[in-house]
Amino acid sequence: MAKILVLHGPNLNLLGLREREVYGDGSLERINENLTQLGEKFHITMVFAQSNVEGEIINLLHDEGRTSDCVILNPAAYTHYSIAIRDAVKAIQTPVIEVHLSNIYAREEFRHHSVIAPVAAGQVSGFGHFGYEMAFFAALNMIKRR
Repeated sequence: MAKILVLHGPNLNLLGLREREVYGDGSLERINENLTQLGEKFHITMVFAQSNVEGEIINLLHDEGRTSDCVILNPAAYTHYSIAIRDAVKAIQTPVIEVHLSNIYAREEFRHHSVIAPVAAGQVSGFGHFGYEMAFFAALNMIKRR
């Protein structure tokens, strides 16, 4: 059975509580539940993790990411400056789909640049919680093509 790691970065544990006008009012648990249902429907094992700590995200990419068929990663604020996470994404050789709830290109200037995007298989940005489902179907397509 194929496996997808869904890795949520800093502050995403507060979804539904913070900046609802930007991130919506749904919780991280709701995103994970929706993806779990999709995983069951398509016979994909889903593994979820969230961390506010850069080193933990890197360790999860090294450990779980290398043994996954695809990774859905929302690096959150680390998107814009974490060369260490970028290097981990590149090193694991597992396709990584970068996801953002908001359209990072329509926000503050400092959010317009992703250091992750050049080493990711693709990016989904600006579709709210549905962006994770879009990333799931992109991952499913990549897994089936292999």
